[in-house]
Amino acid sequence: MTEKEYLNAHSTPASEALQWLERQTHLRTNHARMLSGREQGSLLSLISALANPSCILELGVFTGYSTICLAEGLAPGGTIHAVEINDELEDLIREGYDRAGISDKVQLHFGDAREIIPTLDCRFDLVYIDANKREYPDYYRLVIDKVATGGLILADNVLWDGKVLQDPMPQDAQTKGIAEFNDMVAADPRVEVFILPVRDGLSIIRKLS
Repeated sequence: MTEKEYLNAHSTPASEALQWLERQTHLRTNHARMLSGREQGSLLSLISALANPSCILELGVFTGYSTICLAEGLAPGGTIHAVEINDELEDLIREGYDRAGISDKVQLHFGDAREIIPTLDCRFDLVYIDANKREYPDYYRLVIDKVATGGLILADNVLWDGKVLQDPMPQDAQTKGIAEFNDMVAADPRVEVFILPVRDGLSIIRKLS
């Protein structure tokens, strides 16, 4: 038995809706590797359940797997604002939400997150960032004042396949965006942060003030 098989055998299984969505993502998209997947999805569910947020912001929905996971911890009457750039995925996203029974909890927005965030009148208890890596610093600047004290910001792919560790570091826009984001968060006295080396690195940021 491999380590992954052992971990899966001793962890709570993914719901039927998540299993369906994972299969459909592989069948109906060309970028199934972008799916959060069971391991990271389970972690998102657990963090959300511990935080019990009333208002969640998700930047980068893809096919909606992470939305369903985050919704598992949503407080009664709570809302998720889910922002996705690719409206061609809408049918699959909404099918997944319907199967998971969360359609009434999610406000789905299509467009540029940098334009949408300022229009959202909500104090966020939890923000999940998994969108355009070039724009991570912009997302952080736009959301930090909208996050409640004690609220969480989770950011995926912050190790970026190890590229941010290389010396010299690659100078492509995505790697530079992730590196700038990591430096910005680490230097911000308003937050505390820990990077969890799960998959491609998950930054867990808690707002102090």
